Amino acid sequence: MKTFLILLVSLCFVSHIAVAREPKESDKDVNYDEARLPAYDLPPLLLTSEGQKIDSAEAWMNTRRPQIMSLFGNLIYGTVPTPESPIQVSFEVLKTDPNFLQGQGTRKDVAVRFENDKGKAEMRILVFSPNNAQGPVPAFMKHSFNSTHGQDFDADPDKPGKFRNGWPIGEFFQRGYGFIAVYQQDLVDHNEVSFLDDIHPLFYRQGQSFPKAWEWGVLSTVAWGGSRALDYLETDNQIDAQRVAIMGHSKMGKAALWTAAQDQRFALAVSAQSGCAGAALWRRKSGETLEKMVTRFPYWLCRNAWKFVNNEDDLPVDQHMLLACIAPRPVYVHSSVDDTWADPRGEYLSAFHASEVYRLLGKTGLSSEQSPPVGQPILDSHVGYHIREGGHSIEPYDWLRYLDFADRHLKP
Repeated sequence: MKTFLILLVSLCFVSHIAVAREPKESDKDVNYDEARLPAYDLPPLLLTSEGQKIDSAEAWMNTRRPQIMSLFGNLIYGTVPTPESPIQVSFEVLKTDPNFLQGQGTRKDVAVRFENDKGKAEMRILVFSPNNAQGPVPAFMKHSFNSTHGQDFDADPDKPGKFRNGWPIGEFFQRGYGFIAVYQQDLVDHNEVSFLDDIHPLFYRQGQSFPKAWEWGVLSTVAWGGSRALDYLETDNQIDAQRVAIMGHSKMGKAALWTAAQDQRFALAVSAQSGCAGAALWRRKSGETLEKMVTRFPYWLCRNAWKFVNNEDDLPVDQHMLLACIAPRPVYVHSSVDDTWADPRGEYLSAFHASEVYRLLGKTGLSSEQSPPVGQPILDSHVGYHIREGGHSIEPYDWLRYLDFADRHLKP
C-alpha cells in the first residue's frame, strides 16, 4: 500500500516539478538542523554479508565490493538487463572543427548509435581536445544538462575561453585536458515515467513494456550512456581513454558516482553537490530524502528503492559504500554552504567513511571526521573535498579545484 500511495503522489508531481533543489511549500518537514538528526549506524564496509572480516585488498575487490555493487544495482539504481537481441553499436564522427576556440582546440561531434531488431537509439557526444598536445591527453567527461545538439557548446564570442554555457573550456586546453560532453536526455528523458521510447525498448524481453522493479531507472541509464561514450574514446587517438575523469553536478553528480563505481575504466570521479542518491548519507535524513526524491522523480532510481522510504535504516548500504566502490581510483566531492538540500555535512561524512577502504588499498583518504573550513580544499588525498560559500552551482573556483585534483592524479 505504501508503494502505491507513493506512486500516486509522484504522478501528481511529475508534470509540475522540474528540479529537486529549491525546497517547496510541501517541504516544511525537511530537517536542516544537526541537533535534530536521527541516531543511525552505518552498514560496515569491511564486513561481508556473512559476517566475514575484510582485511586485504584482494578480499575487498573479489568479495565485499561485488556484494555491495549488487546491492546498489538491485535496490537503488537498477541493473541494466541483457537484451534478447544483441545490440549493434556504431560510431560516426559527424563533423570536425580543428580551429575551435580560435585554433586552441579541435571539436568533434560524434554520433553513437544503437540498433537491434527491436529498435534504434542514438546519443550525440562532443569531444574537445587541445591542439598543442603531444600525444593523447587526459580528459573530463561531463554528464551534462546542456544539450549537445544546440549552441550551448559553441565558443562564446563575448567571453574568451568559455563555452556559451559558461564552462571554461580554454582553461582545460591550457592545462592539457580534453573535455567530453554527454547529454543526459539522449537515451532517457529527464523525468521519464513510461520508458516506451529511447533506449529501453531495445532491452525489453518478449511482452515487456516497463522496467522490472530491479532494472535500470533514469540515473542508471545516464550512467550506461557514459560508458558507451568511453567506448568511443577508446577509438579516438586524441584522448587517453585510460585517463578520463567522469563528473556531474546535482542529478548528474549522482549519475557520475554510479558511472564510476560500475565502470572501472574511468580513472577519477567528481561529484558536484550530488546530495541524496549521490554522495550524501541516506541515514542522516538531512535536506532531500529518499521520500522527497521518489515523490518528485519516481523513476530516477529503480522501483525497489521505494521500499525503503522512511525506512532508510533498513537499507543494507549507504552512500559511503558507493564512494568506496570507486577505490582505489581518486574521487572528489564538492559541497556548498547554502546548498543545504544536498546535505554538505552528509557528503563530507560519506567521503570520510569511504576513506577506510582507500587506506586498505594502499591509498590516502580523509583523516578527520571534522569537515574542513570553507574555502580550504583537500587535494593531497585520493579522496578530495571542498566546500565553498554560495549555493547550488558550479563556479569558476570549483572548476579550478577539479583540475587541481586531476593534476595530482591523472598526470605523470
